[in-house]
Amino acid sequence: MNTIMRKSVLSVAGLAFVGGVFAGPIAAHNVGDAKPVAVTVQADKPDTAKLIPHGTQGNQSHIDLNDEQTANVKAIIAATKKAGLPERAAVISIATSLQESKLENLGHLGDMNDHDSLGLFQQRPSSGWGTPEQITDPAYSTTAFLKGLRQVDGWQDMPLTEAAQTVQVSAYPDAYAQWEQQAADLVGQYWNS
Repeated sequence: MNTIMRKSVLSVAGLAFVGGVFAGPIAAHNVGDAKPVAVTVQADKPDTAKLIPHGTQGNQSHIDLNDEQTANVKAIIAATKKAGLPERAAVISIATSLQESKLENLGHLGDMNDHDSLGLFQQRPSSGWGTPEQITDPAYSTTAFLKGLRQVDGWQDMPLTEAAQTVQVSAYPDAYAQWEQQAADLVGQYWNS
């Protein structure tokens, strides 16, 4: 590249060319009447291969979410980020909650209750998940679920239903798989928002 072209390219990039070497950012600019420009940067959606590394298993279910359910999705994602876990952990968490409670923070359901199960993940105080107040706090219940997930060796490489079942110990271990696509779509939509 000739010297004139190099100087032009460097000038455009905001670098100075002095005596045959780069001298860093140009210190003096004549900005004249230049006005600040607002730049919108679109955050990339998470990579689908990271969200669903094994592809979906079986028929997929889908429900329309209300504002409360959407807020719970956002709470699960926030807790996952706070725990320092990747998007895949949020997909597993959201799919689990879709199966367990349809993303509703359920209190005691009386005769319809499965033992003493509560909250987004239908966790049981009698099984050591926490107090009823803790389990019905979306951030706490998600953190508790993620703590269980972290204890599963190789959870990152497991099919979703296997990872979720290892934490939840459900009577219906394959049911989590039906929510994988919707969970991945929700993580893709809200992870960077």
